[in-house]
Amino acid sequence: MARAQGARALMALAFETTYGTPPVSGFTRMPFASTSLGAEQPLLNSELLGYGRDPLAPIKDAVTADGDVVVPLDAEAFGFWLKAAFGTPTTTGAEAPYSHEFQSGSWTLPSMSIETGMPEVPRYAMYSGCVLDQITWQMQRSGLLTATARLVAQGETVGTTTSAGTPAALELKRFGHFNGAITRNGTALGNVVSAEITYANNLDRIETIRSDGRIDGADPSIAALTGRIEVRFADQTLVTQAINGEACEMEFAYVLPSGESFTFTVHAVYLPRPRIEISGPQGVQATFDWQAARDSVVGRMCTATLINDIEVY
Repeated sequence: MARAQGARALMALAFETTYGTPPVSGFTRMPFASTSLGAEQPLLNSELLGYGRDPLAPIKDAVTADGDVVVPLDAEAFGFWLKAAFGTPTTTGAEAPYSHEFQSGSWTLPSMSIETGMPEVPRYAMYSGCVLDQITWQMQRSGLLTATARLVAQGETVGTTTSAGTPAALELKRFGHFNGAITRNGTALGNVVSAEITYANNLDRIETIRSDGRIDGADPSIAALTGRIEVRFADQTLVTQAINGEACEMEFAYVLPSGESFTFTVHAVYLPRPRIEISGPQGVQATFDWQAARDSVVGRMCTATLINDIEVY
């Protein structure tokens, strides 16, 4: 008997026309590092008395389908996760390279069907009605650059054969930490040790009474864009901004030598006043847990721009 191994695992993704209904075609093979996406149904202990010390059989509770997917920040596949987070982008360009602009603030988000496969068992699990709840990634000096996408799904269907057909393949062009840069109001922000960005749609699960125990949907509520930057304390620029309660525009960007790029612009960033600690003879560092808000001039909170060779998402 073959045993399942993560090295042979497969993932395919397609956007749905109808929530909770997997499309019959149009799946794309997705690169991923790990996933906890799955469905679980807990058991409720019996509370009944009068049958002795041994408990009665437990009762099944509602089905919960959700989990995280860790994916690389790359020039092509990452656009699918950006579409899930922000909605369909505005694409410009008559030929490659194409520029895809994703904007925050959309009232509706697309749902996806995601299939994870372990062919040696075989086990192919189709998760329908997947909506992106949160996406987060970090910037640092070295290491592998990945993002974590948190999903809320409607349900899981398990089979012994794939329902995704032959997924379309993408060319993997990964961004690395070495390709990253941070600017503040158009000027390079120096002395940054690390940064973290988290965008959340704050989904509201529609938990109605159904015979199958699934949810009716997951609606986005007020979005949140937060993060953290850790800097070597070299000047008072950020501290002064925090004290004055002013906003700045911050841009987190990655550019490959071949021309592909990903730029995440936060139009109105507010900084808290940090505690400046001297913990020893080493350099002094300050941490800012920033929050973003809607910019009154631009009319939105953030803009993500991905430039690559894909014509349509």
